[in-house]
Formats: sequence, structure tokens, C-alpha cells
Amino acid sequence: MKPVISALIALAFTGAFVATVHAQSADRQIKYRQSVMYAQGYHFYGVLGDMAKGTRPYDKDVAVRSAKFIDTTIDMPWDGFTPGSETGAPTKAKPDIWKDKATFDKLGREAKAETTKLVSAAAVDLAALRTQVQATGAACKACHDKFRND
Repeated sequence: MKPVISALIALAFTGAFVATVHAQSADRQIKYRQSVMYAQGYHFYGVLGDMAKGTRPYDKDVAVRSAKFIDTTIDMPWDGFTPGSETGAPTKAKPDIWKDKATFDKLGREAKAETTKLVSAAAVDLAALRTQVQATGAACKACHDKFRND
């Protein structure tokens, strides 16, 4: 009888440990993707967006650097949208991401195409940057409108 009770207690602790690790993993995934997008937002809105609006002077080198950062990191948040990370830490991600992964991935590819153009536009002039900031913003917004709770 004692070996059975010991086994059940061990199983209960193992189950609790696995549940805790899973919850921490989901929290980590959520915080990871949010952190990457926060940094992207700084460069997109705080640097390029401000240049496009005229509230920050256009500086080709700074614009290219920010655009390259966004283009380099645009795929990174997708690593944090793993199965099981739809709940955990506070998140604005809609459950539809995991129900319609094909559309989510398609919108991600479309955003990547626009961020690649953003790098080129940032190097041309302010007019090109403004046009591409709008296009890139529209691509990001399409995904956010469908898959993010505000």
C-alpha cells in the first residue's frame, strides 16, 4: 500500500511541476513576442513614423538603421506564437491566431515584404519613406485588426 501512495504522491508532484513549467513557458513566449514587437514599435512609430509626420528631422542613416532593425526582426515574434501560448501572461492575441494559422502566417509574410521595401525607401528620401511607412503600417494593421484585441 505504501508504494502505491508514494507513487501517487510522486505523480501528483510531477503533474504540478509539468503544469507550472508549461505555464512559465507560455508566459515566456508571450513576453518574448511582446518585447520584440515593442522594440519594433519604437523604431517604426518613434523613429520612422515621426520622420514621416515631420515631427523628427529626416536622417537617412538613422532611418535606414531603424528600417533594417524592423526588417531583421519582423519574423521574430512568430517564434512566440507557439501552441499553448494563447493563454498565460496578459496578451492581446486573439485565439483566432491558432484557429486560422494559415491567414496569420500569410499576413506575416505580407508584412515582411513591406518591411523589406521600407529599408530601400528609407535610403531614398523623405517622400519615399513616407509612402512606405504608410504601406508597412497598413500591412501590420491588417494582421493586428484580425488577430489582436485592443
